[in-house]
Amino acid sequence: MSSPVTVVHLMRHGEVHNPEGILYGRLPGYRLSELGREMAETVSRFLAVHDVVRVVASPLERAQETAGPIAATFDLPVETDERLIEAGNYFEGKTFGVGDGALSKPSVWPHLLNPFTPSWGEPYEQIAARMLGAIADARVAAYGHDVVLVSHQLPVWTVRNKIEGKRLWHDPRKRECSLASLTSLTYTGDDLTSITYTEPAAGLLARAAKKAGA
Repeated sequence: MSSPVTVVHLMRHGEVHNPEGILYGRLPGYRLSELGREMAETVSRFLAVHDVVRVVASPLERAQETAGPIAATFDLPVETDERLIEAGNYFEGKTFGVGDGALSKPSVWPHLLNPFTPSWGEPYEQIAARMLGAIADARVAAYGHDVVLVSHQLPVWTVRNKIEGKRLWHDPRKRECSLASLTSLTYTGDDLTSITYTEPAAGLLARAAKKAGA
């Protein structure tokens, strides 16, 4: 008899309405843009053929709103898990740039000294640990089915690196975790058998990039 297959989909939320370019982190009030809502609807249609029995999201608005259409597709509630929240960051609430942002202030420079922990925010190991806990609990609760966990780019990328045995510190520009993407962990029985990455909303990413560069 074959072992049950369980899939944990780690999803990054859709585009956020943030015309001021603030590093919003865990701040409340940052909701999806119109494009972000379109991304969430697109992913809900992509997942409609999957056997999703739970939808769990970070408590932040953008993650909850991203989870909404997926949960509605399967007539499920959006559950909340604090462990899926964005990483804590000293610079949240600030613009982040050289000359016109937080980096121009000498008072913040001590927070940039150690990129390996990192010194400006929640330690990578702590992020990985809480994400692993959320994944483990979700896998058990959805055993033999699919579960969607809506989180944020840094937590998803950090835990993927942890699972793959890679170093946790990295160049943020090289993360493979675009808006509304899915990093899917497939388990056969209790064994992780594959990690796959998909971008169901790939057709919308160019619009997001154009807006960011405007």
